[in-house]
Formats: sequence, structure tokens, C-alpha cells
Amino acid sequence: MIIQIVVRLCLVLSVVAAGGLPAHAQSDANFQKFLQSLWPDAQAMGVSRRTFDEATRGLKFNQSLPDLVIPGKPKEAPRGQAEFERTPAQYLSESSLARLTAQGQKLATEHKATLAAIQKRFGVPPPVVLAIWGRETNYGNVKLPYNTIEVLAAQAYMGRRKEMFRRELLLAMKILEEQHVAFKDMKASWAGAMGHTQFLPTDFLKYAVDQDGDGHRDIWTSVPDSLGSAASQLLAKGWDRGKRWGFEVRLPANVDCSIAEPDTKMTVAEWIKRGYAPLTHKPTREELGEEASLFLPAGLKGPAFLTLKNFYVFKGYNFADLYALFVGHLSDRIAGGKNFATPWGKIEQARSDYIETIQRHLTKAGFYSDKIDGKAGMKTRSALGAWQKAAGLPLDCWPSRALAEQMQAAR
Repeated sequence: MIIQIVVRLCLVLSVVAAGGLPAHAQSDANFQKFLQSLWPDAQAMGVSRRTFDEATRGLKFNQSLPDLVIPGKPKEAPRGQAEFERTPAQYLSESSLARLTAQGQKLATEHKATLAAIQKRFGVPPPVVLAIWGRETNYGNVKLPYNTIEVLAAQAYMGRRKEMFRRELLLAMKILEEQHVAFKDMKASWAGAMGHTQFLPTDFLKYAVDQDGDGHRDIWTSVPDSLGSAASQLLAKGWDRGKRWGFEVRLPANVDCSIAEPDTKMTVAEWIKRGYAPLTHKPTREELGEEASLFLPAGLKGPAFLTLKNFYVFKGYNFADLYALFVGHLSDRIAGGKNFATPWGKIEQARSDYIETIQRHLTKAGFYSDKIDGKAGMKTRSALGAWQKAAGLPLDCWPSRALAEQMQAAR
């Protein structure tokens, strides 16, 4: 027994003598060192030492979060957005929209006074505010699993976008300093989007409002503050009061899907003159003079839309095209509108690496000059259509796996 004790003691002493610590202990020590390195910047932002210590005391590095780059751990593919990993028909499923519509209409009655006050203050109609809430957290029914400081600290320490999350972490501490929420109640998604309306700390400090008048901007437990904050952000992004986001149209027989991108604009009257017939909304005289662009979320294999300025305001809240369409369509449904008039065609969503192959091919061919990001956005679909026309191929403006494989083989 004495010999065993001596051997263990020697091992411990050898580790200490070598200046080493067990791997997990060293990792914890490095994480704590990183946290303490934040203090000067936190202090410069007006965060007190007390708040800083309360936020960082006992904090552990959560290595289970997505999008971390940990030495020695196999690299994982970046966590994608549902808006870019599902087909439009999957993302805008009728079952989901019908459920959110019914619930949104009930909540419109329940929060009628609050929504009226928000519309008076910010000019954003109740159905739009409710649609944002429904899309972001299922009207608050999604239980956010993480503490904001925990996830932002992990992402700032070993995330793919360290500098961005470092700033968000410091701003989250500032929110705690201003006592809008208690540390234990500061819940977020894995990427630090907080509360009912999924604000990063940057957005919170810019746009969150105290709609219920209790002295705090609380997007975690206060429905009035949450909805008012969503409307506040939309207005700040350029919400056009009293205007629509867009409407569905029937395409003419000779449609060129390569013009379905934001920079190709005409008045609504001109689009109609060219055969783009409104299906779900009769434009007003004022709307006929507004500029609109064509939006084909599934290329030529699904519904088509003329989008107005407020569609792009939705994209300021979340840049994904399908997000903007979901919120716009859901708001119409809550207000009493119907489902899409045109059915979705049968298409598959290509993986991001296939989309990147297509983007690189289109870039080399001179048809695409935007980011190589593996996301089949409007500019990618438009560039693909232009390439298909030039190559004498069938025109559909939809980036498929088969097309990516053809491009790869040709290269």
C-alpha cells in the first residue's frame, strides 16, 4: 500500500514538475483566462465588476454546442438554417401555416389592446407582428434551452465567428447591468438569439422597447415588450406604413425566370401589363404605381410573387428569402387570407456543397458575382437561369444536385 501511494505521489509530482495539468483542467483554466481577459472591455462598456463576476462565476465551456472549432475534435459541418436546408414546400408546409394561423388569430383577440397600441406607435399591423412571433418561437412555446452568457461565451471562445460573438457577449453583460433580465432568466438559442422574438444582444440594445411600461425591456417573459420590440425593429429597418409586402401572381407563358431578382424592378402596373396577373390580391391604385420585383422561391416549379418594399424589410429581420415569404404569407393568413393559389412542384433541396459547385461554375462562366455560400438565394437562381438560357438548356432556375454533378463532370 505504501509503495502504491509513493508511486501515485511521484506521478503527480512529475506532472507538476513538467508544468502540466490534465487536459480537461487545462481547458477549463484556459477558458477562465479567456473570460477574465474580457473585463477591460466590459468595464469600458459600463459593466460593473459585480455584474461581470456574477455572469462569469462558475461558467463552464459548453463543448456540445454547434459551430465550435475545438482542437483535436473532428470538424463538423456548420449548422445550417432551415430556410436553406428545406425545399420551399417543406419550409412553408400547409399544416404548419394552418396551425400558426389559427393560433395567431386567437392571440390577435387576446392581445388586441396591446397590438393596437403597437400599431399606433410603430405603424406595423397586428398580423405582421404576430407572424414574426409565430415564426421565431411558435408564439413563445419554444423553450429556449441555453443561458445567453453560456452560449455566447462558448462561441466567442472557440466559435467560427469569434469576434462577432465576443462583442455580443459583452453586450449581453451590458443588458444584465441594465437589469432588464436576471441572469437565470436570460434564455437563448444555441447561437445566442434571445427571447420570444430572437434578438441578439446587438439587436436588443438597438430595438427592444418597454411596451408594458414597467421600466424594463423584457423579451423573455413580457409579451407586450416582445411584440413591441419586433415592431420597433421592423420600423427601424424601413417598414413602409400602410403598405403590403407583396402578393402572388400567375406567370405569363413566356416567363424568363432569370429576371426574378431584387435589382430587376418595374411598377406593379407594368408587371401586370406584361402578363403577371394578381391571384390573391387586387392591387390598389396606389400599389399599381409602386416598384416591385419578381420572386420565384422554387424557380418555375411553384408559386410566384411580386414583392414590394416591406418584403425586404422582413429580410432585414432575417435575410433568408423563405423567412420573408413565410412571415408575409402568415400575416396575410392571420388577417383572413387564403393559402397559395399555385401548388408547389416536386423538387429536391440540394446540399450546400452542390450549391457551391453551381455557384463556382456560374462565377467562372461570368454569370454570378455574389458570395460562394452554398445557399440557393435569389441571385443564385437568377444567375442559373441566365446560364441555362445561354447554354440552350431547359429554363427552370432551380439549382439541383443533378445539375451540380453535370457541371462537376464537365469541369
